[in-house]
Amino acid sequence: MKELLSDEFALKLERLARENAERYKNGKPFPHIYFDDFLPAEAAEAALREFPEPKELKWQQFDNPNEKKLAFDVVEKLPTGDRDVLYFLNSRPMLQFLEVLTGIKGVIPDPYYVGGGLHQIRRGGKLDVHADFNHHAKLNLERRINVLVYLNKDWKEEYGGHFELWNRDMTACELKILPIFNRCAIFSTTSTSYHGHPTPLACPPERARKSIATYYYSNGRPEEEMNDSHSTLFMKRPEDVEVRPSVLKKFVHAVTPPIVADAVRSLRR
Repeated sequence: MKELLSDEFALKLERLARENAERYKNGKPFPHIYFDDFLPAEAAEAALREFPEPKELKWQQFDNPNEKKLAFDVVEKLPTGDRDVLYFLNSRPMLQFLEVLTGIKGVIPDPYYVGGGLHQIRRGGKLDVHADFNHHAKLNLERRINVLVYLNKDWKEEYGGHFELWNRDMTACELKILPIFNRCAIFSTTSTSYHGHPTPLACPPERARKSIATYYYSNGRPEEEMNDSHSTLFMKRPEDVEVRPSVLKKFVHAVTPPIVADAVRSLRR
């Protein structure tokens, strides 16, 4: 933990926040940024080295049409390396860093790590594009920021697992972030900040896409971002939308020249 609480790391965070606040605000399709070599090297190495395998913990299993992944948020039961990182991500230096970087004041961590903690996706797993739940019922707070730290060494492009950011019309993916070791992605969460890992993972069977996640809240949010409380909102990419036979038939009829349609009908007789 000492390297996470060092003056050197605190100064690094202060500098990153000041120098990148404008870039974060202007991120498209919604405010976001990512940093490489984010955590002190010793802390990142310890978190990966001690990251539990699927059989070592009672992971929460998600296996449905929208998601196939493992998650664990009981932080006090984690090995020291992972626990230290999660505790740091909820600490005062991290909150101050996020406030300067995002411009959001009064950032509040989640002591329960609801939905956060460790995430692990095996070969064939995925997390469809979605907007996150927007309200912490227990704390009665608005969800505002996500922080994701990836722990995947020697991760190749062809393995996939990219973190995707989609526009609010769900017509295009505007950014893909490869989940490489000690890369940290940060973004503002609203009811239209669509993101995910929708393409099934193609890594070798012995590998997994590993990450650490923490979420942050505030007491209220800007009026233009307000929405009724909702759970995760899964969205369909254009390639995921099935064309119903009746719709397809009408489309074919509309674009087929009459002379061709008449010839087809005559052949059917």
